[in-house]
Amino acid sequence: MSLKCATVLAVLFAVVVHAGSAAAETILVYGDSLSAAYGLATREGWPSLLQERLRDQKFNYAVVNASISGETSAGGASRIRTELSATRPAVIILELGANDGLRGLPVAEMTANLERIISASEAAKARVLLIGMQMPPNYGPRYTASFAQAFAELAARHKLPFVPFMLAGFAEERDLFQADGLHPIAAAEPRIVDNIWPTLEPMLRH
Repeated sequence: MSLKCATVLAVLFAVVVHAGSAAAETILVYGDSLSAAYGLATREGWPSLLQERLRDQKFNYAVVNASISGETSAGGASRIRTELSATRPAVIILELGANDGLRGLPVAEMTANLERIISASEAAKARVLLIGMQMPPNYGPRYTASFAQAFAELAARHKLPFVPFMLAGFAEERDLFQADGLHPIAAAEPRIVDNIWPTLEPMLRH
C-alpha cells in the first residue's frame, strides 16, 4: 500500500468512527515506530488508546496516525506538507528524532528538520505538541546531552507545549519492552498516553 493510500484510509477511518460528530477536529500523530504500534495490533498502540480517552473525556477530536516505522526527521520533513494538506489537523503531536539518534546523525541536522516540520505546521494553523526523546548512555554523554537539549530548545524557541520523554517512568523497566529492547509492549502503551495527556489536554480546550 502506498503512503498516500495509507493516509487517505486513515482519514476515512477517522471519518467513519466519528460519523456522528461532523465538527470533530483532527489530531495528527506524526512519528516513528514508537507511535506506529510496532509489533502490536493497531488497537493496542497509544494513538488508538488516546482516541479512546478522548471519547471517554467527551473531546470531539479524531486521531489520525501518520507515523511510519523507521522514519527519521528528514523523512518527516519531506512529507509534512502533504500530510497537513490531507488531514488539516487542529493539533499535531510531533514524535520524531529517535531514529536520527540511534543512527548517530548530527543533532544540528535533526534540529533543522524538526524546525521545518514545526514551521510548516504553524503555517497551517496547527497547534504543535513536541515530544522529546532521550538516547541510551552508551552513545556518550556529549551526544546524549545535546540530543535531549535540542528538543527543549526547539520547544522554547517556538513556545510549544513539550513532553521531554514519552517513555518517562518506565524506560528502565525491561519487562515493559519487546525483545528488541526499544519498543514498548502493549501493557506499557497506556503509560505513554498518561505521560502525554497532562500537556495535551489543555491544548484541546484551546
